[in-house]
Amino acid sequence: MAKTPAKADAGGGHTWSPSRSAAGKYSPWLIVAIISIPTFMEVLDTSIANVALDHISGGLSITTDQATWVLTSYLVANAIVIPISGWLSDAIGRKRYFLLSIALFTLASLMCGLAPNIATLVVARVLQGIGGGGLAPVEQSILADTFPPKQRGMAFAAFAIVVVVGPVLGPTLGGYIVEYSSWHWVFLINVPVGIAAWFLVETFVDEPDQVKKDRDERFKNGLTIDYVGVALVALGLGFLELTFDRGEREDWFSSGFIVMSAIIAAVSLVTLVIWELNHKDPVIDLKLLKNRNFALTIGVMGVTGMILFGTTQLIPQMLQQVLGYSSLDAGLALTAGGLATLVMVPFAGRLSGLVDVRFLLFPALLVQAFALWNMSHLTADIAFSDAAFARLFQAMALPFLFVPINAIAYVGLKQTQTAQASSLLNVSRNLGGTIGICFAQTQLAGGLQRHQSELTQTLNPLDPNYNDWMQKATSVFGGQGDATTPLAVLYSQMQRQATMLAFLDVFRAMMVVVLVVAPLVLFMRSGKTGGAPSGGMH
Repeated sequence: MAKTPAKADAGGGHTWSPSRSAAGKYSPWLIVAIISIPTFMEVLDTSIANVALDHISGGLSITTDQATWVLTSYLVANAIVIPISGWLSDAIGRKRYFLLSIALFTLASLMCGLAPNIATLVVARVLQGIGGGGLAPVEQSILADTFPPKQRGMAFAAFAIVVVVGPVLGPTLGGYIVEYSSWHWVFLINVPVGIAAWFLVETFVDEPDQVKKDRDERFKNGLTIDYVGVALVALGLGFLELTFDRGEREDWFSSGFIVMSAIIAAVSLVTLVIWELNHKDPVIDLKLLKNRNFALTIGVMGVTGMILFGTTQLIPQMLQQVLGYSSLDAGLALTAGGLATLVMVPFAGRLSGLVDVRFLLFPALLVQAFALWNMSHLTADIAFSDAAFARLFQAMALPFLFVPINAIAYVGLKQTQTAQASSLLNVSRNLGGTIGICFAQTQLAGGLQRHQSELTQTLNPLDPNYNDWMQKATSVFGGQGDATTPLAVLYSQMQRQATMLAFLDVFRAMMVVVLVVAPLVLFMRSGKTGGAPSGGMH
C-alpha cells in the first residue's frame, strides 16, 4: 500500500500524516470551533451546578447533604467513562462516539432540568456524566490527528480556553442563573446548545477513511471487550472518586463507608494495573506510561488540574465565608482571571510552536507558585479588586501550562494511540482536580480547628489586650445589649480570622506542591513543537 504523504517534525524527528484529519474538505479551524462547543458545555457543567445546591435542596425539599449527591453522582460517572473513552472511540468509531456522547449529555440535561425529585435528578446526572465523559478526550484526539506539529500549539490553545475558562465561568454563570431564574435552567441551558452542537458535528466533522481502516485492522478478528478491565475501572475510579468527594463530609476513616470505599478503590486499581499490563487488548493502554515524556506529562497535568480546580473552589468560598460575598459576587471575582486566560491563550499557542515547551512550562509553574504565595498573604479586609487581581495573576500563566502540556504529550506516540493518550490526559486532569478540591477542603477543616484553638487561648482575662478590647467594646455598646454582646462580637471576629488563616494555609500548601513538581518538566523530551505522533501510516 502506498504511503500517505507525511510531514516531518523539526522538533523531534517524528512524522505526521493528514490521513486521520477530521477536517475533510473544511478548514481545520472550523472543526476546532465546532468540537469545542460540546466540550465547553460539559466542562462548564462540572462547576456550574455547585452554586445551585441550596436552591436544589429547597426546591426538592431535601437536605443539603442529599443535594450534594447531584455533584457526586456526576463526578463518579465521569471518572468511570473518561479512561475507557479512548477504547470506546476506537471500537464505536470516533465521530459516532462523539455524537452519541453529545446526544446522551443533552438528553440527560433535559432530564435534570425536569426532574421532580432527587432520585430522578441523581439518575439523570449519572447519565449526564456518562455522556460528558467522552467529549474532551475525543476532541483532543481529533485535534492531535487534524493538525500538524507546527500548528498543534494553536489548536490546543483553543482547547485550553475550554478547559480553563469553563470552570472559571461556571460559578459566575450558575450564580447569575439561580439569582435571577430557577435552578432548573442550570441544566436546561445545555439543551439548545447540545442540539446545535450535534447538528454541527454531524454536518462538518469528517470520519476519515484512515480512521476506519485502523479500526478495521485492530478489530479484524472481531470486537473483544475487556470486561474485567471495564469492571475494574468502574470499581477503582468510581470508588476512588466517591472516597475523595465524600471523605471530608463523612469525617474520613472514622466512617465505615469511607473505609470500605477506599479499600475497594485501592484493591481494584492495583488489580487493574496488573491486568491491563498483561492483557492483549486492554481497555486502558497503561503501556503508554512507559514513555517517560508521556508519564511526566500526566503528572504535571494532574498538578495543573489540582491547582485550577482547587483554587476555583477556594477563592469564591473564601470570599463568601470571610467577606460575606453573595455567590454571584464571589463568582465575578474569578471573571477577571477568565479574561486574562483568554488574552494569553493565543500567545501560549503561538510560542508552543516556536520554542522548547520546557521553557514555557517551568516558568509558568514558578508563576503559579508565586501567585499562590501572593494569595497566602491576603487578609480578611481585602477589597474585591485585591481578590480579582490575585486570581488574574494566577490565570495569566494557566495557558502556558495547558497548551504546552497538551502539545508535548504526544511526542513519540503513534497516531493510532492518540485516543488512548487523550483519555489518560483527561483522567489526570480530572483526578487532579478532585484531589485538589479534596486536599483543599481537608486542609481547610483541619486548619480552621487549629487556628480556632490557638486564637481562643488568647480570649481570657489574663491577657491585657483582651481586657482593653472588652472595656472599649462595652463602652461602645453601652446599654444597647447585655454583657455578653461584646464577647459574642469578639468571638465572631476570632472565627473570621481563624477561617482566613486556614485559607491562607491551604494556598501555602499548594504552593509547596507546585515547587516540588516544577523541576520534573526539565526531564521532559525537548522540542520546539508538541511533537508529532509517529506511525499510524500505511
